Amino acid sequence: MRLATWNINSIRTRVGRAVDFAVREDIDVLAFQEIKCKPEQFPYAAFEEAGYHVEAHGLNQWNGVAIASREPITEVSTAFAGMPGFAKGKTPDETTFGPDAPLEARALGVTVGGVRVWSLYVPNGRALGDPHLEYKLQWLDALRTATAAEIAAHPSRPLALVGDFNIIPFDHDNGDPDIVVGRSTHVSPEERAAFFALESAGLHDVVRPLIPEGFTYWDYQRLKFPRNEGVRIDFILGSPSFADAVTAASIHREERKGEQPSDHVPVVVDLSLGGAEEDDDLPMIFA
Repeated sequence: MRLATWNINSIRTRVGRAVDFAVREDIDVLAFQEIKCKPEQFPYAAFEEAGYHVEAHGLNQWNGVAIASREPITEVSTAFAGMPGFAKGKTPDETTFGPDAPLEARALGVTVGGVRVWSLYVPNGRALGDPHLEYKLQWLDALRTATAAEIAAHPSRPLALVGDFNIIPFDHDNGDPDIVVGRSTHVSPEERAAFFALESAGLHDVVRPLIPEGFTYWDYQRLKFPRNEGVRIDFILGSPSFADAVTAASIHREERKGEQPSDHVPVVVDLSLGGAEEDDDLPMIFA
């Protein structure tokens, strides 16, 4: 199985790029974030013509997640256990978040080919001291708890949490001079601790051991991409059984070029799953 994640930054704007990438790179499962549309607005036909089933979860023109798969999709979930919601008020005091607030379209879980996959768009956090940052930390803590429970309930089933985590775990993952510890979100000690806590829940970053360098996001402004002032915020985190099956990984930097690119690029892993007819000599791809 070849699994990819991509914050597409509007699927309707970039459907041609998305389908072309999926077909050209022989992707079996492609998780999207920031589709920015409701399910009834999703361009299903283009994917179906290319041989993909699609599940989409979106509530409005913001956020939204989807998964396209060559194999049938089952066990669809649009929220993980304990996932908090968020409702922005006119003032910080009027902003509410937590289990009683409206849920945003930020999570989609499916099962394909015996693998459990969650496409996740982690809240941004916006700014230090903003209520959205506390919401982000609460959201990640609930994700950790739900993930630990899921791994405990299905220890042998490969599980992957993939998507835009809006966290830069290490300093060497940050090439953007405008993102500074103590002044910016994404690099605060609290956010990094929340990311590492996912490892304590039983997850492993399956890309970093194979690709220790490389960014996945470059801001559109101020020539960030030509200057390679990017960050690494898109990840594939896997349970032990998932991590053991990974044979190769790639970050597709070239997808940041060309006409109307997303500000993120795809991250891909190859899996050799037990019982599947896989090529044991799959190459390790560096991009």
